[in-house]
Amino acid sequence: MEKKPTTLFVVAAALTNESGAILLQKRPDHASMGGLWEFPGGKVEAGETPEVALARELFEELGISVNLQDLIPETFASEPLGERHLLLLLYRCVTWEGTPTPHFASEIAWVHPNDMAALPMPPADYPLVERLKRI
Repeated sequence: MEKKPTTLFVVAAALTNESGAILLQKRPDHASMGGLWEFPGGKVEAGETPEVALARELFEELGISVNLQDLIPETFASEPLGERHLLLLLYRCVTWEGTPTPHFASEIAWVHPNDMAALPMPPADYPLVERLKRI
């Protein structure tokens, strides 16, 4: 009987400013997928809804607070990831409290979706970028 991969549920945010640029963060070189640019977010822990997990991750990673009703479901990606399967849910958010400051990432940048494809990103993020270009 074939072993089924476990699913890793991950949430991410497309924090969008007034000019339409989206905040990306660069993973530290020593981390898994180090040096790649990604949307801020992280794993959904047991007992959390995706929205609660994303609000928690944004506070931990960037020091910002978001209201759950301001997280707009946008798209998702589904990718094999070793012995697991990644399901990545992307939310758009245009309203938050605080100034994004990298607490884990080596740096952050505001990037327009048309410029994202030139950046090194995790494979699951590229389909999300294509969707964001159409918004």
